[in-house]
Amino acid sequence: MTVEQHGLVVHPNQGTVVTVAGDIVIFKAVGEQTNGQYALFEIWAEPQKGPPSHIHGREDEAFYVQEGEVEFYLDDQTVVATPGTFLHSPRGQRHSYKVISSQPAKMLCWVTPAGLEQFFAEVGTVLSNPNISPPLLTPEAIEKMKTIAPKYGITILPPVK
Repeated sequence: MTVEQHGLVVHPNQGTVVTVAGDIVIFKAVGEQTNGQYALFEIWAEPQKGPPSHIHGREDEAFYVQEGEVEFYLDDQTVVATPGTFLHSPRGQRHSYKVISSQPAKMLCWVTPAGLEQFFAEVGTVLSNPNISPPLLTPEAIEKMKTIAPKYGITILPPVK
């Protein structure tokens, strides 16, 4: 199905807010609005937090760090990303990140094609306010992610030692 395109404007503090893997994720553009071409999220990640190592089988994922310092793990490479850093993780690449600054990090995350937002919506919890502290990433939440991830072409990996 083709969606007629009329442009999209999303103002600050607009967008559905979910918590996923301990992060606050604000949907700025989703596949329904972009004819499936891409999705864009704003991510707020707490210090010493980040998602488990994983691989996307369906989409490329890119990050633009706006605030904070984030250590990214891209296959066997470790990159310390500061504000203004752009990183691209093509589908099939093992990746994760952890905030290493003492303050939360703010990033834009772009995925192409869209679809990852559906996974986030299914495993996450909708929040009414983006300023609420996200719940801790529990073993139960990780198990839920591992169970649902294959439906979206995602493989959650064990921690790298």
